[in-house]
Amino acid sequence: MGEFYLGVDIGSLTVKVVLINTSGEIIGSGVKRAGFKGIEYATELRGRLLDEAGIALDQIVATVATGYGRLNFPADKEVSEISCQAKGIAHLFPDVKTIIDIGGQDSKVIKLGLNGRIIDFNMNDKCAAGTGRFLEVMAHALEIKVEEIGALALLATEVSSISSTCTVFAESEVISHIAQGSSLEGIVAGICQSVAERVYALARRINPEPVILLTGGVALNEGVVKAVSKKFAANILVPPLPQITAALGAALAAKSISED
Repeated sequence: MGEFYLGVDIGSLTVKVVLINTSGEIIGSGVKRAGFKGIEYATELRGRLLDEAGIALDQIVATVATGYGRLNFPADKEVSEISCQAKGIAHLFPDVKTIIDIGGQDSKVIKLGLNGRIIDFNMNDKCAAGTGRFLEVMAHALEIKVEEIGALALLATEVSSISSTCTVFAESEVISHIAQGSSLEGIVAGICQSVAERVYALARRINPEPVILLTGGVALNEGVVKAVSKKFAANILVPPLPQITAALGAALAAKSISED
């Protein structure tokens, strides 16, 4: 009978679950928008992954939970999201020295040393600016889907400046640009640039070093990736599944529990 390890990341907007084997290989993963049902959906995702892999619940040797809802999920251990991101990224990309994690309600920059050791970090958890929620508010103001922002930004021939670091004031700037007849593409490019400037300001305080990687749900936005690359004047790596890297780190932490 095989042994497996589960990582659960219950974030502010989404739940991510990763199942790995004793070699650290991902057996299955799932992502679901959660809201107030984070614990319920995490349990559902776990059940789905087990069913798809043909694995019994008692084959999970250890479970680690991370994210905002980690204290409420039945797990063997709770680990901070920063530690899990570092562990997950170091496993996938050993050469990465700086992680930019843009989530639903906060953004983080993590500086790594040898073997994924955390040297320093900085985070924005007091304001929605530069986060997934910021993009959702801007999309609502423009009457488009948040998933459309990235593709539209890549079509821009000019960028409409969004200078405010406050989401409410930034929304007012977007409305002003609309009234002035600015192009939709230029406005969304300005929104992506605003996110890039926000995370760059966070990163400067810890002296980021290459190789730089962008993760979190916002890393799926091509416009933001382009804007971040331009702001940092560097080629920014993006994992194939950027939403699950912290959950992967949690699963790896669960594996470490059984090895201690």
